[in-house]
Amino acid sequence: MTHPVPPALREFGAATGAGATALLDTPIHEVEALLDPSTNAFFFDVDGTLIDIAPHPDAVEVPASLIRDLTALSEVANGAIALVSGRAADVLDRLFAPMSLALSGIHGAQMRRVPGAALEQPGAPLDPAVRADLSGVGDAHSGVLVEDKGASVALHYRNDPALGPRLEEEIARIVARDPRGLTVLPGRMVFEVKRRGYDKGAAVRAFMDAPPFAGRIPVFLGDDVTDEAGFAAVREMHGIAISVGRRLPGADVTLPHAQDVRALVKRLARSAERRV
Repeated sequence: MTHPVPPALREFGAATGAGATALLDTPIHEVEALLDPSTNAFFFDVDGTLIDIAPHPDAVEVPASLIRDLTALSEVANGAIALVSGRAADVLDRLFAPMSLALSGIHGAQMRRVPGAALEQPGAPLDPAVRADLSGVGDAHSGVLVEDKGASVALHYRNDPALGPRLEEEIARIVARDPRGLTVLPGRMVFEVKRRGYDKGAAVRAFMDAPPFAGRIPVFLGDDVTDEAGFAAVREMHGIAISVGRRLPGADVTLPHAQDVRALVKRLARSAERRV
């Protein structure tokens, strides 16, 4: 289902000259003016978008205030809010406990369409031999952290950024054995190998096909190239793409930091509550 371009976004683009290119560091009140929890469906990437990136994936912190604000936003948006992340579903549940939300994990390989529903697995696990070979690449470099998620394998090199080009070459040789079946997602100091056929955009489209998301104007917030598929999906439906931290292709507006996204969540929840 498609929607007309929101009038506020048309006016914003005309006034600022934004057009198809996101403005860097859009004032938060201007972003808030584009959104309405009563008519929008919200899709949030997690690391770098809702929460700050940490040196190690297990070292991230989810502020208690964010959980309260997301819970409040979900209530005023009638449940039309989902996490769309590269993290696995069980990890997302642990990070955001005791809150339960609709979610997509491992870049669309997992989906829970509404809180409490069974977890769907659109993405099959990677071949064990591929996972073993990728783990071997990571183990050969002391600065690489291997994160085997089953449906994907991520190799983080944040501790040794100079390894990036060499790591990319070694991963490419593995993926080249099955170029029609496998793909590499480059991210912030990470390369992630997964099967083709699913991504964050596919997850957004699946959410938008059914309540409580169907019929709403979708909004996707993300900070990395892996989120561009989500941007493309919401823009196909004349929704709004919000880039975080840097100007990414396909974004309508840009917020500077994850803390600004958290502030936006709080403002949206409180403003909606005041209107009730």
